[in-house]
Amino acid sequence: MGSSSSSGARVWRLGADVDTDVLAPGHAMKHGIDVIARHCLESVRPEFAASVQAGDVIAAGPNFGIGSSREQAAAVLVQLGIAAVIAPSYSGLYFRNAFNVGLLLLTCAQAEQITEGERIAFDARAGRIVRAGGQALATEPIPDFLLDMVEAGGLLAQLQQRFQPRTPS
Repeated sequence: MGSSSSSGARVWRLGADVDTDVLAPGHAMKHGIDVIARHCLESVRPEFAASVQAGDVIAAGPNFGIGSSREQAAAVLVQLGIAAVIAPSYSGLYFRNAFNVGLLLLTCAQAEQITEGERIAFDARAGRIVRAGGQALATEPIPDFLLDMVEAGGLLAQLQQRFQPRTPS
């Protein structure tokens, strides 16, 4: 299950134009998501997959998720326990894939001010990120239906919950 808020999340800092081939490398695509996740970001942050912890966040530059439409590029971050990605902008396909698999994306014009290793809190429903020193950064509003999808664990999980047969009481 995802969440639309977190406190004390550790930040992994990435640059601009992080593409789907870096997130889910082509050589690993013949494997399942657990194996693909072990190769996530290996070409730019070799320590990432082995060191990331559930609840961590990524703060990146503009154009996060550019490249191919591979859904695994968002799913690997869910697999690794990333609570949210914070960036000024995203590829349109990546944005939709992320919410479909339960990955929260926060669009924040000041994302590049957030530093490596910093501890932050965020509340997607309130549209804000609070940095360790108390500075608040605004995020673009996310429609409730997308936040509900993240909290359900993605579109498939949400549909399974919605259409689960009810047992008589």
